[in-house]
This record gives sequence, C-alpha cells and structure tokens, in this order.
Amino acid sequence: MTNLDLTIAHLPHTLLRMRRTFTVDEANRMLPLVRRIVSDAVRDYWRWQDAVREFEVAALRSSPEKPDEIAERLQGEATRLAEEIDGYMGELSELGVLFKGFDTGLVDFPGEIEGRPVLLCWQLGEEDVRFWHEENAGFIGRQPLPGIQVS
Repeated sequence: MTNLDLTIAHLPHTLLRMRRTFTVDEANRMLPLVRRIVSDAVRDYWRWQDAVREFEVAALRSSPEKPDEIAERLQGEATRLAEEIDGYMGELSELGVLFKGFDTGLVDFPGEIEGRPVLLCWQLGEEDVRFWHEENAGFIGRQPLPGIQVS
C-alpha cells in the first residue's frame, strides 16, 4: 500500500537569509500568482483529506485476495492529489515564498524592515500584504507594516 501521508518540509530559519528577499511592492506584485497557487493547494488539500478518509473506510473491505475497487480508486485519487499538492509547494518554493499552512493558506515572503530580516505575512482572503513578523515569532507575532492602516 502506498503511504498516503502528506508532509510539508519547512526550511530552517538559517536558510531564510540565503533566500531571495522581497520588498512589500514585489510581494504584492507577485500576489496574484501566489494567490492562485495557494487557492489550488488549499482546495486540493481538503479534497486529499476527504479521499484519504474515504480510502481508509473502503480499505477495511479490501484484502490481498479480494481487492476493493473503490479502495483502489480512492488510493489513486489520494496519491494524485498529494502529487499535485507537492507540485504547488514546489512552485511556491521556486518563487521564494514560504508556505505555512493549509488551514488558512498562510504564506511568508522573506523580507527586511530597517535592515533586519523579517517575514512579510499574507494569508488567503487578504487583499494584499499588510503584515510582517520576526522570523521566530510566527503568525501570532504579526504586526501591521509601517505606514499601513489595518481595519
């Protein structure tokens, strides 16, 4: 049986400094493409979750002597979706964007504020990049970008 676990590797923070850095304007110019990729990744992640759950139920009816057709189809679907999701993650990585979560479609753009490395933070549903946080602060440490009014 194929392992259906989907794992997303995160780059160590020390590698962030070696990666491309974005200005807020550059991140916002790239946002239409990033938004489309993240939307597809989040959509397919939830489809993958459903396919895995359905596969697990169908697999209970399956045996080596009598494979269940539905279980085999669902296993194939889950594997296909996992490969597509992996492709989306590769696209974001090639762009230099750090994907942080399927639940909110959270991404970070490595950047700088006042000469120090930070992460420019955006999540699916937001109009543009308006927040930042320290590399080790995470989402909970999000702050509005200087000069940006957030309602």
